[in-house]
Amino acid sequence: MKSDKKERILNATEQLMCVMPDRDISVNLIAKKAGIGKGSVYYYFESKEEILYAVIERCYKKAIHEYFGGIQSEASALEKIKVLFQSMIKNEFHDNQKNLIRTLHLHESMLLHNQMKLVAIQELSPILEGLLRQGEKEGMIHSETPKESAEMIVAVITFFLDNTVFPDDPSMGIKLKIFSNVLDTCLHAVPGSFDFLWEPRK
Repeated sequence: MKSDKKERILNATEQLMCVMPDRDISVNLIAKKAGIGKGSVYYYFESKEEILYAVIERCYKKAIHEYFGGIQSEASALEKIKVLFQSMIKNEFHDNQKNLIRTLHLHESMLLHNQMKLVAIQELSPILEGLLRQGEKEGMIHSETPKESAEMIVAVITFFLDNTVFPDDPSMGIKLKIFSNVLDTCLHAVPGSFDFLWEPRK
């Protein structure tokens, strides 16, 4: 089936991305790894870069689905937001081989690195938007523009946690503390609601 062949292409590319820099990966190599002809690869994807982007997006979606599947419960919005933010800070998404993000040689390709951040924003923002709307109903937080607020919040955290921008930043705790205060104010939350961003985790 066509969908099976496309999955074989993505699976083969993911395996290659785990063991070599993206610059060394070619369409020929992907086709050989997938056990299909080069023409079949181009039937589904226009370029190697498009395949790499598709792999990143698939891996991130899978990681998010698996990690947050456990918080679809009666927990409050703030409790769920805490799980979301702490997972980003601790890079929980990187803990299993199924999530390629950690093993990618992203530092060698700024285009791929930026694509990963874009996917993070696209995938995490709707989750946070839903939690902001839940928090509104619970009377715990308030945002007149939950969609835009969610996108901005995820973008800021993603930027701060980018170790290519802030490698081993000793002031990261201070920045997160300031950001937690900003969130308390902008989301009209009880002061200290977002202190978990910077407080030492037990």
